[in-house]
Amino acid sequence: MDYEIGTDAEAKRLVAAALSGQLTDQQAEALAALDQDVLKLVLLVMAKQIAEQDGRIAELESKLHVAALSDPATPSGQRPVYTKPRTPKSKRKPGARKGHAPARRKTPERIDRREDHRLEVCPDCGGPLQRCKRTRTRRIEDILEDLRAEVTEHTIHRDYCPACKKHVEPVVPDALPKVSLGHRITALTAWLHYGLGVTISQVIALLGHHLQTRLSAGGLMAMWLRLAMILEPWYEQISRQARASAVLHADETGWRVNGQTWWLWCFANGQVCFYMIDRSRGSPALAKFFVKEFDGVLITDFWAAYNTVCAAERQCCLVHLLRELEKVDQHNTSAEWQAFAKTLRRLIGDGIRLRKRQDYTPQRYASRVRRIDQRLMALARADYADADASRLGKRLLRYADQLFTFLDYPDVPFENNFAERMIRPAVILRKNSQSNRSEPGAAAQAVLMSIYRTLKLRGHNPIAVVTKALRTYVQTGTLPPLPEAIVADE
Repeated sequence: MDYEIGTDAEAKRLVAAALSGQLTDQQAEALAALDQDVLKLVLLVMAKQIAEQDGRIAELESKLHVAALSDPATPSGQRPVYTKPRTPKSKRKPGARKGHAPARRKTPERIDRREDHRLEVCPDCGGPLQRCKRTRTRRIEDILEDLRAEVTEHTIHRDYCPACKKHVEPVVPDALPKVSLGHRITALTAWLHYGLGVTISQVIALLGHHLQTRLSAGGLMAMWLRLAMILEPWYEQISRQARASAVLHADETGWRVNGQTWWLWCFANGQVCFYMIDRSRGSPALAKFFVKEFDGVLITDFWAAYNTVCAAERQCCLVHLLRELEKVDQHNTSAEWQAFAKTLRRLIGDGIRLRKRQDYTPQRYASRVRRIDQRLMALARADYADADASRLGKRLLRYADQLFTFLDYPDVPFENNFAERMIRPAVILRKNSQSNRSEPGAAAQAVLMSIYRTLKLRGHNPIAVVTKALRTYVQTGTLPPLPEAIVADE
């Protein structure tokens, strides 16, 4: 925009220098001596330029911020809520379906104390009552107010052995050597943090205000690192049992170690849950876990790294495929895409309904299974002008042998929800504590989460099992065997 400021050449140079941001001190003094109207006009133009520049900078910073937040390597827990897409509202009403048996808490079997309650007069009118023999019982289980930590002073006698020519003393099995905290506090605090996702500061507050036990963050971490080192043989045993499983779910999610992006891997089934924190999200991490060919059925999503695993069979999650169809539906309304998506949904639905039949066996419905495979291949090999239909058609062709594996094995589901449920506690912990600050902390995280989650899956009380194992370790120097699953009574 051009402004008329007069015919004086020196004034024009002063104004041009001011608008370009190259005004010297002497030129500024000369400009101030000009006509006040000209000076006001220059200042207004300069203010407008600064405002426009600030707006461009703010817009650029906003774009850079959004780009950083949209980086897939950034864990979900570190993204602001407003940057995440809205989750569609579920059409299903919460709660159990009609006709479902009611779920109630089991009545406690042990009774520690009994009390009788009887009115002396009517609470409404205050009149006398006629005594009857009608009674009812109500059992209430609560925690007593006096929650104190117990401090035990152990007197340890040292005696001399003439044969060995040295002094000996008995082992105190209630705590690790040179540790003033007992096994139960060690197991409990680790369960709260690694099993339930309670933050370190919350653990300290809980023990400090309720159990009257004072701890520090550094003391807790040192205690947990030592616990993870002792329980590492169980961790390795869980890894071996997972690799020997007939069916295994796998999933991964973003993780942070000392501010850097790592990945938390989860391999689980109904008996084991193995976590591994690694720098890689690709085949190098999978090669560390699958040290040899996997003889079972591996259930995963469509992440390409799983294609490098040499497995006997593989089931790709059909729920992920259905989510992909819904995602494309939001922007693609072409007739070819709509026909493709409708046919694929119908095919997946037919396979799931067939598998849910009460009398289903692969042998009984072999012809129906072959028909589903034929329909899948026809859909995958067709030519499509629509880009999305062509892309997903190629995916169907590439994973044709891995989409309906669940029809051949009764224990294999068509989705990978179990792995997502097992990885969910780690996601919650990541949101609370922002992952790990060091590699030793990440290693301890993987060990303790794996052990506590596996014990829980097997029906054990993790705190009681770890406490007993530590006691045995102090007495014998070795860990007891990792407990097997508790078999429910028929």
